[in-house]
Amino acid sequence: MKSFNRFPLELVIWISALFLLATAAPHTDKSALHLSLCPLANMGFSWCPGCGLGRAITLLFQGEIMGSFRMHWFGIPALGIIGYRIFILSRMEWTSYKTKNLKEKERYYV
Repeated sequence: MKSFNRFPLELVIWISALFLLATAAPHTDKSALHLSLCPLANMGFSWCPGCGLGRAITLLFQGEIMGSFRMHWFGIPALGIIGYRIFILSRMEWTSYKTKNLKEKERYYV
């Protein structure tokens, strides 16, 4: 159970989310039927503030900057914010890993 508490869940979720968005096929036509993870879209609502954001990030990964901006203006900043969060979490994990290994080495040499 102790190792489960040490599992970097948030880091894995953000990396997985970006991987899924990077490999997704963008549906630029909002009326097209496609699989959606959006609970509002699945309940039948036609408008959702986040659906265009995911498509904008997908288009951005495929190099379509203007298409991304047209889909949702916050796609580029959102990708930057998520990337920065992944960087911070990775750096925290790396620091924790180095500190743990240093403490183990000190324990063996004392």
